[in-house]
Amino acid sequence: MLYKISMENDTMKKNILVMIALIGIFILTGLSGAISDTGIGNEPASGNLVQGYRILSIEPTVDDVNLVVYRGDYIKFDFNADVGDPILQIPDLSVNQELPVGLDDAPYFKMKTMGRFRFSLGGIAGNIQVIEYKQPYYREVDAREAAELMQNLNPLLLDVRTQREYSNSHIENALLIPVQELQKRVGELSEYRHHDILIYCATGNRSTVASKILVDNGFKRITNMRYGIYQWAKSRYPVMK
Repeated sequence: MLYKISMENDTMKKNILVMIALIGIFILTGLSGAISDTGIGNEPASGNLVQGYRILSIEPTVDDVNLVVYRGDYIKFDFNADVGDPILQIPDLSVNQELPVGLDDAPYFKMKTMGRFRFSLGGIAGNIQVIEYKQPYYREVDAREAAELMQNLNPLLLDVRTQREYSNSHIENALLIPVQELQKRVGELSEYRHHDILIYCATGNRSTVASKILVDNGFKRITNMRYGIYQWAKSRYPVMK
């Protein structure tokens, strides 16, 4: 009888250990998925956001430059005359352009395609890796999901295009703050720091930049309309003119 009870206890212990092991595997798997979904652990983007542009500083002393930017970034290159002949070449993106020294007249380049692209600027060469922006307080939706969100959660609707684009057409009740002005005007949105904010632009690039600016400033519920007002209008949702 005692032997039987002992055997039953051993079996129960084994079952408990198996259950603990399975729970541990489940938790680790869940955490792994959460890390992937939120973007935690992604390599941080290079440079700094200034007035809606990602400024990438190029040092002539670096042999092989590796830059990381987010999909949707508008990038500018900051360098001095020491880089040599300032011709920017990104063959896979069909970029071949002479750049001025300094940022005042520097052109920007829209990074809308994800991937790894070889580039050269004067005597400097390297890679630009374009990755998706992911953070715990950020998500992306299409036009249909945006319409549902507007109906159910009553978010602040933020248009980050230009005044001219806004005047041509916009979504009703949208607040206009062009992305180039957002960093200096972010205080105007302080009361919405814990409120749902739905951001849109034309096709989802500038709104990604704007989303990062707000997340970096402590906003907790940011939603980006991934394909912008273009998809919204194409899906026959109403716009104001």
